Amino acid sequence: MSHASHMSHTHDDEPFFQPGRNCASVRRAQRFSLLIDGADYFSVLREAITRAERTVFILGWDIDSRMKLTPGGANDGYPEALGDFLHEVAGERRRLRIYILAWDFAMLYAFEREWLPVYKMGWRTNRRIAFQMDGKHPMGGSQHQKLVVIDDRLAFVGGLDLTRSRWDTTAHAPDEPLRRDANGARYQPFHDVHTMFDGDAAREIGMLARERWARACGKRLAIRAHRAAQENDPWPPSRRVDVEDVDIAISLTEPGYLGRAPVQQIRAQYLDAIARARRSIYIENQYFTSGTVGAALAESLAREDGPDLAIVVPRNQSGWLQEVTMGVLRARLHTLLKDADTHGRYRLLSPSVPKLGDEIVNVHSKLMIVDDELLMVGSANLNNRSMVLDSECNVSIDARADARIRRAIATMRDTLLAEHLGCEIADIVRERDARGGMNAAIEALLRPRDEHRTLVPLDPQVSTELDQLIPSEALIDPETPIAADELVDQFVPAATTRPLIGRFALLGVLALLVVAVAGLWHWTPLGDYANLKALTNATRRIDALPFAPLWIVLGYVTAAVVSVPITLLIAATGLVFGAAWGGVYAFFGTMAAAAISYSLGNWLGRDAVRKLAGARVNRLSERVAKRGIVAVVVLRLLPVAPFAIVNLVAGASHIRLRDFMLGTMLGMGPGIFLTVAFAHQLVASLHRPTIGSFAVLIGIGAVLIGVSLLLQRFLGRANQPEPHEGAPGDADKPRASEEAKRATELREHGAMPRDTSKNERPDEVNS
Repeated sequence: MSHASHMSHTHDDEPFFQPGRNCASVRRAQRFSLLIDGADYFSVLREAITRAERTVFILGWDIDSRMKLTPGGANDGYPEALGDFLHEVAGERRRLRIYILAWDFAMLYAFEREWLPVYKMGWRTNRRIAFQMDGKHPMGGSQHQKLVVIDDRLAFVGGLDLTRSRWDTTAHAPDEPLRRDANGARYQPFHDVHTMFDGDAAREIGMLARERWARACGKRLAIRAHRAAQENDPWPPSRRVDVEDVDIAISLTEPGYLGRAPVQQIRAQYLDAIARARRSIYIENQYFTSGTVGAALAESLAREDGPDLAIVVPRNQSGWLQEVTMGVLRARLHTLLKDADTHGRYRLLSPSVPKLGDEIVNVHSKLMIVDDELLMVGSANLNNRSMVLDSECNVSIDARADARIRRAIATMRDTLLAEHLGCEIADIVRERDARGGMNAAIEALLRPRDEHRTLVPLDPQVSTELDQLIPSEALIDPETPIAADELVDQFVPAATTRPLIGRFALLGVLALLVVAVAGLWHWTPLGDYANLKALTNATRRIDALPFAPLWIVLGYVTAAVVSVPITLLIAATGLVFGAAWGGVYAFFGTMAAAAISYSLGNWLGRDAVRKLAGARVNRLSERVAKRGIVAVVVLRLLPVAPFAIVNLVAGASHIRLRDFMLGTMLGMGPGIFLTVAFAHQLVASLHRPTIGSFAVLIGIGAVLIGVSLLLQRFLGRANQPEPHEGAPGDADKPRASEEAKRATELREHGAMPRDTSKNERPDEVNS
């Protein structure tokens, strides 16, 4: 949607919040506070939960029962670990029910999270605590809302999950002794913001939490805590109120799924807010890759009377994979804004704390403050998936002409700036008043990074080689879930035609077989036998047969081809055969299964695979599809589609078998051997805990770190910009042609929307 179309919604005589378009609802809160960093949020959350009487809802992208809300000690008589704390609170209150909803995550994130067996053992020992994994979203999407609601009377909404490596103070000190995860490992400083509010706005968040719960498990909850008489005010007495009697808008992102229409209120509100800005836009965000938002900001910078723009982000993305994907997209968007900034009003900044060394302050916030009038906080990053694909929740306050609320919003922004710049709020106010703007005040308060806490200007660059290697937003930061036929279109030439009678007959038999197996799984005891334990026992029986290795590989191939989860097969192989033979069996079984599935897809052809691929899969970039080995490696690393479906689609495509197999080896080989070794050694360590067994586990971890460092070094070397060597006459080319060429490249990369004037729908921008 063009910037001009959004201007029509920002007239001063119209309310900014428009339910159904840029928000879901607007509700009153008697009290509102901005919670800055984990130490602030987690301590008041713990205090509030101890005051709960009827219900506590916790929704998150990730939840870890082992994390400590107050690692320094709470002195409230309850256990420190989150799971134990919630169990004890629920155990002593007969009327209290606690509902925990976490994303049913992709295996790409498995090493970042508490694994499912730990969840089941840790959360289900108290009948008044219900735990549910939320998988009701399109493939490639996630449950990303970060909410807690207590008795429908107090709500917490923002960017912080109740999980590992989130707690930190506003000092972000390099030597903070309490900044350690559940395993005692240090992690780098972490900055984020959250909100706390009550009243009808909190009740609305309670209704949202119940709706999410009902979608995830198909069961509605009858408990309405706000209808019952309650003794305690859940607001933590220790926490001050930042602003009283204020309207709060609740905005959502929800993808179209199972017949539900998509909701894109957050994107609409971001664009409306940018169009409305007159003096300043202050942003803190983990990611900055959305081409739609970037184009709106570029248009704002180009205006003669446009606002100052300051964006605070982490210095680099977390881990080499994110750095060479989301980091590259951020650099492209930064280039777009630099080119548009003809008036010198744009700053890209990152926090710096002395003596951190190679570590960074990991900015995880999702916050925007426009002028002194509009505050937006929530779970939505400034990337495409938060605008369209993931489930998100933001809350916003519009001060309009209320001077009281304007002062409160200005104080919140100045508090954040003072934290990053290592100064007092009064210093921010003084410099802004004296110099006439937000960015002028920031410039005046910048100090040497080696000696003082400060903000550091960023100018991310990407080498030509890496820029060409990394595809556009469509794959790395997808905007929409997409139908299977569009996936096949990216791989299979449209001209491919084959006789389909026999292939569709086979397809029909396969479909009936899948339906039959699903029915048996659902209505018979089959589900009790087809699990990790059953697979392990069956594999042990096969191991006793003659020609056992051949039978094992054949069984492995059969299971993988009929879509038994490949990770389950790899883990079972490691548990039974150990690290060495288990790794060999898993590797050759996986490669054989991939080759056979590829051949089946090649034989079935384009149209049959189009039918078999299913209703929805992630969009795959055509540019990546044409890169052979690189395409397959990306497919194996990213949570795109099931193993068997990827193999079938690749077989029906123009990707050569050689490239497919090499890409599969590179993308899955290291993970297979490490998963097998880890699974076997973990069980061995639990059965016979010795220094040696745990040393092996530590060694596997060291290998993971070493591989990561090698890849980071290799890709970092590729990321070094080279001096430009222009051809003779390059300097004489008109600047207009260079800008036109750059604009074309940005459109191809997805960093600038295409012209939407020719009947192109808004949701097709960047697709």
